[in-house]
Amino acid sequence: MRNTRVVLTALGGPEVFKVIEDDIRDPGAKELRIRILACGVAFADVLMRRGLYSGMPPLPYSPGYDIVGVVDSCGADVTQWKSGDLVAALAMTGGYSRYIVLPESELVRVPPGLDPAEVVSLVLNYATAYQLIHRIANLRRGESVLIHGAAGGVGTAALQLGSLVGLKMFGTASKSKHELVAALGGIPIDYRTEDFVQRAAGVDAVFDPVGGRNWLRSYRALGKSGRFIGYGISAAIEGGRRNRMLAVASFAWLGLAGFLPRKSARWYSITTEKKKHPEWFREDLSQLLTLLQQKSIKPVIAERLPLRDASRAHELLERASVSGKIVLMCQE
Repeated sequence: MRNTRVVLTALGGPEVFKVIEDDIRDPGAKELRIRILACGVAFADVLMRRGLYSGMPPLPYSPGYDIVGVVDSCGADVTQWKSGDLVAALAMTGGYSRYIVLPESELVRVPPGLDPAEVVSLVLNYATAYQLIHRIANLRRGESVLIHGAAGGVGTAALQLGSLVGLKMFGTASKSKHELVAALGGIPIDYRTEDFVQRAAGVDAVFDPVGGRNWLRSYRALGKSGRFIGYGISAAIEGGRRNRMLAVASFAWLGLAGFLPRKSARWYSITTEKKKHPEWFREDLSQLLTLLQQKSIKPVIAERLPLRDASRAHELLERASVSGKIVLMCQE
């Protein structure tokens, strides 16, 4: 069977993507071939494209962290699935494709009737936000949190999920996105003109995907027994080599900060937590799917683009010119 894929041919800007046609293999034992309906575009994909994400396969390969699709065919010994089942998976790579082969253990069942673009928003972004709130920071009703990148995919998810449990939420974003942050229950802070350390002083937790100096400033905003969680290093792609070095050096600070009294600091990676606690991801995504069915959450979809427009998706994401999640519709 022929497959259409968007692959990284080299490291660099969005122009390094190439659309190719090749064969997709049949699924092996306990594997399934999935016809991908929607794939999320994540900042991790941008880091992969720039060679700043560890553990990646050799070039050329397709990025694509989170997918939703339909089971196309089942390999031998597959017992839980059949052709036509709607599924979701945290694939990490390979999602920028019309088809993908995955082990059945990686799949989560998706109820029928849901919008694939909204469902794929849950797989990485909402699952990350849910775990930051409930598994890592263990925030409770009435506690406060500072959410950096509050108008992004994880940020908008955290605001919606935080509102459901009664958190007081501060969110950094550019001025043009403040209306969205406020509509989702956050107190907007313009990171360009305001001091978020002062505005959010004494918060119980900070979720920071920026890295570099931002991590130290975020730590200063915490109150007693506050919890800092870094989960990204977007600063690594801003300002050249010096900023990349600062972003990497921030991990050394994170290790030291973890030993300081009262406040805590740690790194979070959904893939690491999934390996350590595989039941968490399945339980949390299932809970999020229930919330989506109940219309308790509504993912903010920034753009729905055809698979072949992956370069355009990366341009939009890297410039932070959109709010919410960018989704590739892989059958268009």
